[in-house]
Amino acid sequence: MAEIQNYTINFGPQHPSAHGVLRLVLEMDGEVIERADPHIGLLHRGTEKLAETKPYNQSIGYMDRLDYVSMMCNEHAYVMVIEKMLGIEPPLRAQYIRTMFDEITRILNHLLWIGAHALDIGAMTVFLYAFREREDLMDAYEAVSGARLHAGYYRPGGVYRDLPDIMPKYETSKWHNAKDVARLNENRQGSLLDFLDDFCRRFPGYVDEYETLLTDNRIWKQRTVHIGIVTPERAMQMGFTGPMLRGSGVEWDLRKKQPYEVYDRMDFDIPVGVNGDSYDRYLVRVEEMRQSNRIIKQCIDWLRANPGPVMLQDHKVTPPSREHMKGDMESLIHHFKLFTEGYTVPAGEAYSAVEHPKGEFGIYMVSDGANKPYRVKIRAPGFAHLSGLDEMARGHMLADVVAIIGTQDIVFGEVDR
Repeated sequence: MAEIQNYTINFGPQHPSAHGVLRLVLEMDGEVIERADPHIGLLHRGTEKLAETKPYNQSIGYMDRLDYVSMMCNEHAYVMVIEKMLGIEPPLRAQYIRTMFDEITRILNHLLWIGAHALDIGAMTVFLYAFREREDLMDAYEAVSGARLHAGYYRPGGVYRDLPDIMPKYETSKWHNAKDVARLNENRQGSLLDFLDDFCRRFPGYVDEYETLLTDNRIWKQRTVHIGIVTPERAMQMGFTGPMLRGSGVEWDLRKKQPYEVYDRMDFDIPVGVNGDSYDRYLVRVEEMRQSNRIIKQCIDWLRANPGPVMLQDHKVTPPSREHMKGDMESLIHHFKLFTEGYTVPAGEAYSAVEHPKGEFGIYMVSDGANKPYRVKIRAPGFAHLSGLDEMARGHMLADVVAIIGTQDIVFGEVDR
């Protein structure tokens, strides 16, 4: 009788549940996984090398495109490391705006994650619900930066511009009649802060809807409970961060442990899991959405009461206003120098990290005193998580690989860089 051999199958790169361009080579024994070998690099764009060829400010757009569902958080780490090396600090209002948009980004990220993760496992409705809320937050992105995804809103020294006083409104068209438009524009009558305030009021109810659909759903529990268990010791050894680490019961959050911007003034809690399985990580991320909502509310209240500058007035680093640039020779020279040559950063090195929705996103930068970095290294959370996939998937069924990829919340822009 012939010996039974393990067989190898390719999962991806064009599999809808592989989230982009993951190629998993799975060694199977029947339907049980013996070994999972992730092949990455299919979305490698040489971001770190490209950053070495451009003035500092021109690489902000590359940061947006790393983890392309958490755009502003990527920018944040990058501008923070430049500020650290220049020894400057943005105005307080800019710090509050950054904190608020970091949390908006966290909600955006988790909404995409819960929709995609549920869709992979077979629950379709949550995906549609989650994208309904993403639409509102995308409008907030668009209101401040003009782009729905790749914002380029954070700059060394503050943010690009202050929050707008008016929100863009829907207009009647062949898709929306006057009655529809009136309903859609109901919460767009005031400023961006009023719009976000209205969102924060509604959002907890939406999260309750997702929980109604999933938390006690027996199919959801069968697909996530005891799937991809990671012990706290292993999670720390493998370099897990963010919800992957907190889901295993380790209370580590950079917003509390190494506060940056104004997180030390915010009142929020860190959700921590118990069993370290996919279900606990789901609960952690759902609770994170609620906590982010609390932080956004606190930022809105402060920003309403405290107007002020959102950009440093040091024109060696930040550009002068267009008004000044057109009327004043000194400003014109500053403007021209900044947008052609950029600014120089003192020679040295620095590392700066933020609590990105997926974990610790850090940037290590070396400067040789020129107008572009000598070396940029991006510490992407998803890279460490993907390296733990083999260990998490062993002994599980083929269908569970999909649940494990979903629970890791992997985006290939940052893994491949």
